[in-house]
Amino acid sequence: MFFSKKLDIAQYSDLELISLYKRNDNNQVIGELYKRYMSLVYGLCLKYLKDREAAKDMTMQVFEKLLSRLKTQEIEHFKSWLYVLSKNECLMLLRKEKTQGHVLENGETVMEIALTVHHDTEANVLEDDLGKLESCIDKLNEEQQACIRFFYIEKKSYQEVVDLTGFDLKKVKSYIQNGRRNLKICVENLREQEA
Repeated sequence: MFFSKKLDIAQYSDLELISLYKRNDNNQVIGELYKRYMSLVYGLCLKYLKDREAAKDMTMQVFEKLLSRLKTQEIEHFKSWLYVLSKNECLMLLRKEKTQGHVLENGETVMEIALTVHHDTEANVLEDDLGKLESCIDKLNEEQQACIRFFYIEKKSYQEVVDLTGFDLKKVKSYIQNGRRNLKICVENLREQEA
């Protein structure tokens, strides 16, 4: 295929852009992806962080991470992969803030102290299993991870998952079913390792 000397990267698909970036380290690619998805990432960050400035900062942070992540990860569906990456970055920031304390509107800092007293064993087992589950979700392939998070954690319908990911309904159901099976195996393996 013949290309003119000046590439019109706006015509490229997301996956073509990522492939180009892996080959040439061309930062224009990140700029094009930023143009396409900045509002999606910002909206998601605003939803989680509930603060415009923090959402702007996190949006920039997510796109900075693309510089290294795009080179090392195999991505089949960029939009859903970016959504999961952005969400995870927001959740990590919120967890970090929760352990370090929150700044109130009047400027006072409130420290949250983790309780060391365990109220009952069942709650501890449940919390431990949730930790294992979160760890196992992170190990799923990007398609299964996105579908599982949307369907079970965000309580989206099958149709909403289709709309958010761009996968067809059959694939969404398959990713959820396979993801659920993989999660069960992963959690059981982690339990066995502890036993």
